[in-house]
Amino acid sequence: MSEKLQKVLARAGLGSRREMEAVITEGRVSVNGDIVTLGSRVEETDQIRFDGHPVKVITVEEDVCRILAYHKPEGELCTRKDPEGRKTVFDRLPPLKSGRWIAIGRLDINTSGLLLFTTDGELANRLMHPSHEVEREYSCRIFGEVTPKIIQNLRMGVELEDGPAKFQKIKGVAEGTGGEGLNQWYNVLLSEGRNREVRRLWESQGIQVSRLIRIRYGSLVLDRRLPRGGWSELALDEINYLRAIVSLPPETTARNLDRKETRIRQGRIRRSLKNNEARQKPKKDGRLGKEVEETNEPRGKGQGRTKPAGSGIPLHGKKVPSKPRFGKAKTRTRL
Repeated sequence: MSEKLQKVLARAGLGSRREMEAVITEGRVSVNGDIVTLGSRVEETDQIRFDGHPVKVITVEEDVCRILAYHKPEGELCTRKDPEGRKTVFDRLPPLKSGRWIAIGRLDINTSGLLLFTTDGELANRLMHPSHEVEREYSCRIFGEVTPKIIQNLRMGVELEDGPAKFQKIKGVAEGTGGEGLNQWYNVLLSEGRNREVRRLWESQGIQVSRLIRIRYGSLVLDRRLPRGGWSELALDEINYLRAIVSLPPETTARNLDRKETRIRQGRIRRSLKNNEARQKPKKDGRLGKEVEETNEPRGKGQGRTKPAGSGIPLHGKKVPSKPRFGKAKTRTRL
């Protein structure tokens, strides 16, 4: 069965369908040795080349839909590459042998929380389209006095620069959970994903948002066990839930991890993030690196230097015994 050429190229991970349409128009794609034009269709047996390089064709049966739930921290950009070299949400994602990760929506640099990624471009496009009205719930800490009139305005709708907008639901979080004085927490619900919509809605009433976290997308809730900067892969039933709400056929297979492997992977992510924070933590002398403990030996030739805590690495030609795991340390006489 033939397929559109741009669809096959996008499934191979070379770019989005729109980007592939542009490169086809530029004459950079050939099929069986002939330069093709936009609108061409190909079979599985056709030889496709992109800029002279052969393209590995991935069939529909081989293309398994994968979805990641990522806990985006503040300070990361929702872009693949930043000209200024800042961190992006794609930096920590696992590599793919074929295809590429596509972000389902965006969160601005100062917003954290649940962000989904998929290898299925059609699924991503449908979930982001406002006609499907996928619910997005946010927890926001606001600064300012919120009156019943402001709550009513946000529920009924206000006029923004790109059209009317409103919260589907707005609910104050119980006292004693974080806010003090003019700092209060509210959970708000939207069914669309316009740029900075939550912040702009509050700002229209003279209220500033000091912190914003996406806690739910559809029925998928941000897992509290997932550390910031960590990701987990969705199970088959969760993948098919997202496909069902945008009228896509269900998947029959998925690359799933069992609970034990998921816990191991989450533990590795936590340790990796902790080590990265330690490397970025400045020392007293202003340098960056892992913390080390100072030895208590008097300074002299070959003494008083630093060493990693608990290591049994020989220093200055003298072997330092490692700390035993069980029982008392044995006394050793140096000769």
